[in-house]
Amino acid sequence: MAQTAAIVSALKNALKEQGITYLQVAEALDLSEASVKRLFSERQFSLQRLDQICSLLGLEISDLVRRLDQAQRIDALTAEQEQELVGDDRLLLVAICALNRWSLAQILETYQLSEVEAVGRLARLDRMGLIELLPGNRIKPLISHDFRWQQHGPIQRFFEQQVQADFFQCHFNLPGELRLFLSGMLSPQSTEQMHQKLQRLAQAFRHSHQEDLVLPLEQRFGVSMILAIRPWEVAAFQQLRRPEAAKYYPGHKLTGEVG
Repeated sequence: MAQTAAIVSALKNALKEQGITYLQVAEALDLSEASVKRLFSERQFSLQRLDQICSLLGLEISDLVRRLDQAQRIDALTAEQEQELVGDDRLLLVAICALNRWSLAQILETYQLSEVEAVGRLARLDRMGLIELLPGNRIKPLISHDFRWQQHGPIQRFFEQQVQADFFQCHFNLPGELRLFLSGMLSPQSTEQMHQKLQRLAQAFRHSHQEDLVLPLEQRFGVSMILAIRPWEVAAFQQLRRPEAAKYYPGHKLTGEVG
């Protein structure tokens, strides 16, 4: 019933976007306006009627379903929801697996979780709106392609406090590993250009992630990439600067951070 309501809502939104009235729908379906209003209020659409209305909108039923699917997806969690994730390591683990299209069986085969523990946490993720837990404990992620963690939120703090140091405990000399550290002197304009290029690279990473989700789990590996750029001088060098030689990047003087 909830899905039916969502489809009718998506249909109403599509009509509103195109400025099509119930009267125009009635004329296209050869019905009275009152009959059309009743169809929408009672949510009693045959597939034929639904197809006729979609044709009036210049849409296929599949287009409507895609619109509905996208409308259900979220771009971010609240800070409280992120805190709930980081407050339970097993919940966070199940969340990451679920968002990477793991099945319940794959989670249980890989990690020391009981079925009751795993399903209970999947149910919590469902209540949070991060996934939809379908019959048979099938998992449907509900995040959009543009999903982001809260800036300076609980997940980012968790990364900074518990993950970042562990990530860099590596020589980065094995297949699949790469570390680049570059240092130079750039103008604010060139620095902004580098920001834009890093954003495009991050977008390419997200696209590759989405494309590879259709591959079997055994062909996919957890991969993390850190992109960072900042006006910065080694602390030991900063301490040797003469006070009169202090140099601040535009916008940094109020923070006292030397660039």
